[in-house]
Amino acid sequence: MKRAFISVYNKNKKLLNFSFFLKKKKYQIISTGGTFKFLKKNGLCPINISDITSFPEILDGRIKSIHPYIYAGILANRSIEKHIKLIDSYNIKLIDIVLIDCYPFYEMINNKSIEKKFLLEFIDIGGLSLIRAAAKNFHYVTAIIDSNDSKLVTKEIDSDGHTSLILRKKLAGKVFSFTSYYDSIISQYFFKEEKFPKIINLCYKKKMNLKYGENPHQKASFYIDNFNEKGAMSNFNQIHGKKISFNNIRDIDIAWKIVNQFSDPTCCIIKHSTPCGVASGKNIIEAFKNAYYSDSISSFGGVVAFNTVISCELAMKINHLFLEVIIAPFYEKGCIEILKLKKNLIIININNFSSDEIEYVKVDGGFLVQESDYLLNKKNDNYKIVTKKNFSNQEIKSLFFAQKVVKFVKSNAIVVARGTQTLGISGGQTNRIWAARQAINRALEKNKKELVLVSDAFFPFKDIIDEIANSKRIYAILQPGGSIRDYESIEACNHYGIAMAFTGKRYFKH
Repeated sequence: MKRAFISVYNKNKKLLNFSFFLKKKKYQIISTGGTFKFLKKNGLCPINISDITSFPEILDGRIKSIHPYIYAGILANRSIEKHIKLIDSYNIKLIDIVLIDCYPFYEMINNKSIEKKFLLEFIDIGGLSLIRAAAKNFHYVTAIIDSNDSKLVTKEIDSDGHTSLILRKKLAGKVFSFTSYYDSIISQYFFKEEKFPKIINLCYKKKMNLKYGENPHQKASFYIDNFNEKGAMSNFNQIHGKKISFNNIRDIDIAWKIVNQFSDPTCCIIKHSTPCGVASGKNIIEAFKNAYYSDSISSFGGVVAFNTVISCELAMKINHLFLEVIIAPFYEKGCIEILKLKKNLIIININNFSSDEIEYVKVDGGFLVQESDYLLNKKNDNYKIVTKKNFSNQEIKSLFFAQKVVKFVKSNAIVVARGTQTLGISGGQTNRIWAARQAINRALEKNKKELVLVSDAFFPFKDIIDEIANSKRIYAILQPGGSIRDYESIEACNHYGIAMAFTGKRYFKH
C-alpha cells in the first residue's frame, strides 16, 4: 500500500478534498498532531506519526517528525537493492507523497500580537527538512509545498495511477525555491539592523509577467520584495489599461517617489526615467497645468503622478492629452469612468509611501548595494551662503523645491525653476556646462522672469557661472560645492550679483 505524509499549518477544504482522494486511491495517510486531529474529525483515518516512531511529540511540538522511520521511508533510493533491504530489516515503510505547509514565519513578523520570543516558534524545522528530503528523492517521491499543486497530482494519479517524473521534478524545484525563500526571510529578520552583511540572501516573489522588457524583443517579469510589504511598488493596483511594461514600472517608481516628497498638491511627469516637469500648486489642477507646461513636448506619452486625489475636472483635462500612465493615491467618484474612455491608459492606485532603505544595482556577475539617497536626504535643507548676496525667502523655497527634483535626474543634472515649478531640466550629459546650457535655454523659452538653478554636483569651472549670468534671469544658485576652483565660482557670482550657497551634499544619479 502506498503512503502519504501530510503535515500542514493551514487546514482547509482543499486539504480534505486531496486527503479523501488519496483514501479513495488506497493511500495510507500519516500525519502529525494538529493535522491528525483535523483529518480524523472530518471522517478520515490517518496514522498518527507517534504510532510509527513509537515516540511522542516533545518540546511543545518542536520534535515530532524528525525520526529515521520517517526520513528513511522518504529518502530510500528504490533502485538500490541494499536501501530496500535495509529499510525492510527495520520494518520501515516507503512514503510516496509528502505534503507540507510550513509555519507562517513571514506572516507573523508584523503581527503585533505576537511577542518576539514567541515568533521563534514559527520558524519551521521539521516541515522544511521533510519536504527537502522528499524533493531530493524526486525520482520516487512527490513533494508538494504549494497546496494548489495537489490538483496536478490528483489529475496524474487519477489518469495514470502515479505522478510523472516530469511533474515530480517540477515540484521538487518549487520546493527548493520555497525553502530558499523561507530561509531568506528568516535571515533578513535576524540581519535587519545590519545593512551590509557578509552574505546577502534576497527574497523576491513574482508579482506579474510584464508586456515586455526595455524593448519589445526582451521578455520581462516584475518581482516584489516579500519581506518589505510596505514598499509602494509591491502594493500598487492597476485599475485599467493595457498590460504594463518594464519601462512603465521604472517610471512609476520614480514619479511616485518625487511627488511624495511634497506636502502641497504636486504633479510629476516622467519620460524615460527622467522628470520632464514637476510642479506644486494651490490645488492639483494648478500643479498639473504647471507640470505639463514645464515641458509639453517631452510629456507626450509620459507617466504622470499626483500626491493627492484626482478630481473629475482634472480627469477631463488629462483625457485631452496622450499619456501612458496615471498614478494617484485616490480617485474622486466618477473619475475612473472618465479616464477609462482612454482604452489603453494605464490607471494606477498607490497608497503606500516609498520605503526602500537599501538599493541594489545589478552588474555582470554581481550587484552593488547602497543606502537609498531618497530616504537619507528626504528632509535635507541645510546650506551655507558663500556669496555677498543672500537668498530671498521666495528663492529659498524655489531652490529646495528644485533640489528635491534634481536628485532624480541623471548626472550631470541641472534644474532651473521659478517658484514651485520646474522650467528647465537637463541630465545625462557628459559635462556640466552642456547640462547647464540645455536647462537654462529650455527655461528661458518658458519664462523670462527671476529663476533659480540647482546642480547635483559642484561646478568644476566658473564657465557655468558665466553661462548663468548670460541668461540675465537666474539670480540664485544651490550646489554642493567641493571643487578646488570653488573660489572662482564664488568670485564670479559676486561679480555678477548672483547669490549662491553650498549644501555640502552631492546628488549623483548614475
